[in-house]
Amino acid sequence: MGRMAWQKNTGYGRRGLVETAIGRYKHGIGLKLRARSTGGQQGEIAIAVSALNRMIQTAKPISVRQT
Repeated sequence: MGRMAWQKNTGYGRRGLVETAIGRYKHGIGLKLRARSTGGQQGEIAIAVSALNRMIQTAKPISVRQT
């Protein structure tokens, strides 16, 4: 089957994308939430994720996998 087929069958690529996104969040936004209330934390996360998505869209290269 090969490595690429294994990755496709197990969803390994999706896991890698999630781990990369979490790493970007922690590096760019920080490790701790600053708000104390649950509502404040939810708002803080929403703003941080929106900013992170905007940064990713701006700097994301257009690439095509060649098989």
